[in-house]
Amino acid sequence: MTSSSPILRPNVDALDSGLLDAVVHGEARLTPEQGLNIYHRLPLQDLGDLADQRARFLHGDSIRTYVIDRNINYTNVCTAKCIFCAFRRNHEDEDAYTLSYEDLLRKVGECHDIGGTQILMQGGMNSELPLDWYLELLGQIKSQYPSIHVHAFSPPEFIEFVSFFDPPGNTLEEKIRSVMVPLREAGLDSIPGGGGEIFAPAVRDFIGMGKCNAEAWLTVMKVAHELGMNTSATMMFGHVEGIGDRIHHMNLVREWQDTAIRDFSTDGGGRYQAFISWPFQPENTALGRIPQWGEGRGDDLSTEFPGDAVATLDGSGTRKDHRNFGRRLRMAGSTAYLRTQALSRLYLDNVWSIGSSWVTMGPLVGQVGLTYGANDMGSVMMEENVVSSAGTTYCLNEATICRLIRDAGFIPAQRDNEYRVLKPHFGPESPDMKVTDWSAFREARLHVENSPDEAGCGVGDGASGSNTIELTIDGR
Repeated sequence: MTSSSPILRPNVDALDSGLLDAVVHGEARLTPEQGLNIYHRLPLQDLGDLADQRARFLHGDSIRTYVIDRNINYTNVCTAKCIFCAFRRNHEDEDAYTLSYEDLLRKVGECHDIGGTQILMQGGMNSELPLDWYLELLGQIKSQYPSIHVHAFSPPEFIEFVSFFDPPGNTLEEKIRSVMVPLREAGLDSIPGGGGEIFAPAVRDFIGMGKCNAEAWLTVMKVAHELGMNTSATMMFGHVEGIGDRIHHMNLVREWQDTAIRDFSTDGGGRYQAFISWPFQPENTALGRIPQWGEGRGDDLSTEFPGDAVATLDGSGTRKDHRNFGRRLRMAGSTAYLRTQALSRLYLDNVWSIGSSWVTMGPLVGQVGLTYGANDMGSVMMEENVVSSAGTTYCLNEATICRLIRDAGFIPAQRDNEYRVLKPHFGPESPDMKVTDWSAFREARLHVENSPDEAGCGVGDGASGSNTIELTIDGR
């Protein structure tokens, strides 16, 4: 990002070469209308090339990063009833669970022992867990593993904490702060961007019943930034939303990031460090049973997709604007994914990192994403339960991630939560360089059959679902 703020040029055509060059160099900012135009009018390769130029302007031509962490889902009990989720359970369900401190600490320890630097800890919104349960957990993690960065508790969880714990405060912001401060003092380091989905009310209300609205989600992050904690932002697309809804979502992230930088950056405040988007995974979900656009009775593909008819760039559309809104899906394949990711790199001029979503799209599309604006390959996937409950997700060890980055033309480097490079891999001791037989590294996947204690990557034989985590990260 340049030292001066990029300026809006709303009267310039979105495909004007001068405008696009200025966007690449951080001198101009896209309007929502220009962003929508670019999505629809630019050829995919041209859009990808611009996003790649922007990523190289920010991050250089050499290094692309990944993190070694573990995704720990501490409970699947949840008060929300999101129709895109196959993970949540009610308290009384036979397979409902809340992990014990012993199990949680074992998982943290396994991450620590393979060189992990952080845990990503999220769960369902479980009304039976008091605030002291979380405070004690954080205290035990920090006591036993002080070097582990705790990246935990998404905004919807915080909104339910406010509901469950009834903290002091006259406003939502004050109540959030009353909960967040003791959690931070107990060991919470940063907040992940889970539960972002799509911010537009028409879409969010339909797919995320019982989940907080966009204003509440963004307010949680504002409090975190004020308290000096960094966060991330996410977007799940490729379901009932229109393309305009994706732009609206990005625009809200950008606007609230502007506020964080303006109000808190000089006082050690936090900000959105990264933006990660991924397509909806339909298996085992109620949302996934809705017919695809073009497969329903009376569908006419020459007409506008219902989500596009409802979507507005200011988020004001309502489901009444099209009779089939919410009754048809438009799934996102690799082309739509790459186009959306590339646009996010150009649109979010004030967000440092764009993550490639190989977990849902697969390693090769994730690798291509490094040339479509992404500078980060995300996490060595030691464990994943939420997305894999809704279908197959992919699983890679460190050597494979390093090879993917290197084969894309970059130098792989391990990073921390702050996106600081910890260990660039130049020479023969690099995890991928030590592998002599790549035939042992068959593609592994995590799937719904894995239980919370069984999900994990195999040593190198492509296995998953063993009773103990056997992930190695050195290629052996």
